[in-house]
Amino acid sequence: MNEKMNVSSSPHIRDKVTSSNIMLMVVIALLPATIFGIYNFRHENAWVLVAVTTAAAVLSEYIYEKLMHKPITIKDFSAVVTGLLLALNLPPTLPWWMGVLGAVFAIIVVKQLFGGLGQNFMNPALGARCFLMICFTGRMTYFVYDGVTGATPLANLKAGEAVNTMDMLIGNIRGTIGETSVIAIMIGAMFLLLMGIIDLRIPGTYIVTFVIFITIFGGHGLDAQYITAHLCGGGLMLGAWFMATDYVTSPITSGGKILYGVCLGILTGLFRLFGGSAEGVSYAIIISNLLVPLIEKVTLPKPFGKGGEK
Repeated sequence: MNEKMNVSSSPHIRDKVTSSNIMLMVVIALLPATIFGIYNFRHENAWVLVAVTTAAAVLSEYIYEKLMHKPITIKDFSAVVTGLLLALNLPPTLPWWMGVLGAVFAIIVVKQLFGGLGQNFMNPALGARCFLMICFTGRMTYFVYDGVTGATPLANLKAGEAVNTMDMLIGNIRGTIGETSVIAIMIGAMFLLLMGIIDLRIPGTYIVTFVIFITIFGGHGLDAQYITAHLCGGGLMLGAWFMATDYVTSPITSGGKILYGVCLGILTGLFRLFGGSAEGVSYAIIISNLLVPLIEKVTLPKPFGKGGEK
């Protein structure tokens, strides 16, 4: 009954768990993917891009709040999460100043100009990634692994070429810094689940819906290797567990979380199978973020005594 009567705006913090504690645990959960990405792309000095982008996000928040005479909130770790997530969504060869530009856009434009933490209408890190994709398409789609440039496994899959799913699980592939190792991502995801930070309904529904969609429309039926390659390739796992579950930009109702996951799965499938790019997770999450007010409107339980027959 308490859950049904709660109609205030998200995020909702229960018990003694604070926003800063939640954000800190998200940072901890991102460490396996971050450490692996830095090691995996050590020849490209990925650690520099990760460090500079994260620092730029924190500094942007501090400077903006200082200039606007607002309370300084960098201790809540939300800017760290935004900067780190953005860095993990960037190619390791991207110039550091582009990472800084993306971090400033994420914090100032997407987050602070809409009121700060809890008021942004889309995931700041993904908003910044799409901004960089529009401005620097060539650099954002330039991938290197072990000193050799080439297409990502997802692009090869879209072109009908064979891919090595074991390499995709481990992370020995081209891609963005944080998306390559599914194992590292899942270690962090399991930590968040065990700590009760994220709700399984969103990533679970997202992944199941996506699998159903590509099974029906992908042209390969229940081909296990094809499905596994789609799940392990690109940013689906990182997006499903760490960005689609963002408290601020995801629904709070039980039905809303499921409907939100369905939207994510269908949109990702549409973009991957029929779009011009091999990837589509970022766009799917942002569009679904924009649909959240409508999703909550149609799934919010009606107040007792209303909505019945007269």
